[in-house]
Amino acid sequence: MTTVVDAVSEEQSTPRKTNLTVALIVIAMAQLMIVLDGTIVNIATPHILTDLDFTQSSVQWVVTAYALGFGSLLLLGGRLGDLFGRRRMFVLGVAVFAIASLIGGIAPSGALLLAARALQGAGAALASPAALALINTTFPAGKERNRAMAVYAAMSGAGAAVGLILGGLLTEADWRWTFFINVPIGLAVAALAPRVLIESEGSDGTLDIWGAVTGTVGLFGIVYGLSHAGQQGSSWGDFQTLFPLLGGLVVVAAFVLIESRVTHPLLPLRILADRTRAVSLFSMLLIGAGMFSMFFFLGLFIQQVLGYSPVKSGFSFLPFSVGIVAAAGVASNLAGRVDPRWLAGFGGVLTTVAMWGFTQLSTDSGYASHLLPWVVVMGFGMGFLFIPLTLTATAGVSKDDSGAAASALNTAQQIGGAVGIAALTTVFTHFATQKGTELAASGQAALERATAAGQAPTKGQIAEATHQAALQAQTFGSTHAFWYAAGMLLVGTLLVIGLLNIKHTELASEEAAVHVG
Repeated sequence: MTTVVDAVSEEQSTPRKTNLTVALIVIAMAQLMIVLDGTIVNIATPHILTDLDFTQSSVQWVVTAYALGFGSLLLLGGRLGDLFGRRRMFVLGVAVFAIASLIGGIAPSGALLLAARALQGAGAALASPAALALINTTFPAGKERNRAMAVYAAMSGAGAAVGLILGGLLTEADWRWTFFINVPIGLAVAALAPRVLIESEGSDGTLDIWGAVTGTVGLFGIVYGLSHAGQQGSSWGDFQTLFPLLGGLVVVAAFVLIESRVTHPLLPLRILADRTRAVSLFSMLLIGAGMFSMFFFLGLFIQQVLGYSPVKSGFSFLPFSVGIVAAAGVASNLAGRVDPRWLAGFGGVLTTVAMWGFTQLSTDSGYASHLLPWVVVMGFGMGFLFIPLTLTATAGVSKDDSGAAASALNTAQQIGGAVGIAALTTVFTHFATQKGTELAASGQAALERATAAGQAPTKGQIAEATHQAALQAQTFGSTHAFWYAAGMLLVGTLLVIGLLNIKHTELASEEAAVHVG
């Protein structure tokens, strides 16, 4: 039986002339939808907890289930696009995402909602690497491709902030709209894609079954372990953290061994053997760690210390989105004249400085005076980082491997985000607990002195002092987490400047897309 996707893929042997602007809109909308879904549901979780009878400890799975489906299947999704056609996988992935969103929106139970979230992640894992690979097949090298990469990178970077804003607005109506909004967008993208995107020729290779199994299981274990470590009340010594994390690393080692021996690997190791790509991917991992941790800890600070509502908190990140889009446009224009190491290096310096700015926060900080300048600088820095690193991570790859290279880039970002939140949550917990213990001891001593002097405080005064101590402890933990995040970004910046030696002239030529390794 011929499916709609099959008919679409076979409709033309010679593609029609493509409207590049519409093609770019289609790819950008899909990428924005996929990225923002990682955060849009975050603000809705308290309402989901109440309506579907989740517990406080289990509701986090609404977020984690999506991350597990997305992160663990990215390598497989990218290779399926290489083998069976990237436009076909793009359409299929977006359609699966839209259907899963509909199921999530009408879900009467927590179990069905979690299944829908995992299915959303699977659809995203098919569509996201295909979207990036389609840029290389649809847009000619040089100005057009740089512009497309700028829009793609801007959607990838700004999506998380847009998700926070939309999540707050839609949740005020009904949390189910955080799912329903994806349905018309997804169906429209799936309908337009066959008309404006050029299909890639399928590869003659076969699917690496054992590579698919070990790659998916290994990444699942790593993402699960890191996600568990980052949960409140969990630690790196927990069985549910150590067992999947160490098990995942062992399985990934087996995956690498398999990939080095099979004829048609899921992830050709030649992709990682190129220094330019290896530096780009590792730097993107560190950038993902810094960016996701910024959203996480800054979001807590804005809501709990500054006292902003969810909607107001979401809008407080809007300058970040504006900054990243503006910088992406500038960086795409400069990409044809300036070597990537200098563009990305400049962006890395900006993000490192911005992260340092967040280390200066205190309970007396105001949004406009102490937060806004660094949020803007961070957005500009990320824009200058994403464009050159997205270009260099996919340059020098054969057309047969472009899906695998795109999935490697997306995987680096996802794993980086999980690593960043898990590691920096540990830092946060350590320093917040340390400060809390110190403040509790000094507060108890002050209470005893006041009581002895006959000036015992009222219950209200004690409660207010306790609340202020908690805010100070949280801020102390957050600023130390930002110090470590700044260190991650600095390491990435130094790697880019020191080792990323590809020239801008190479990126502007189709010859950059030849086989390497």
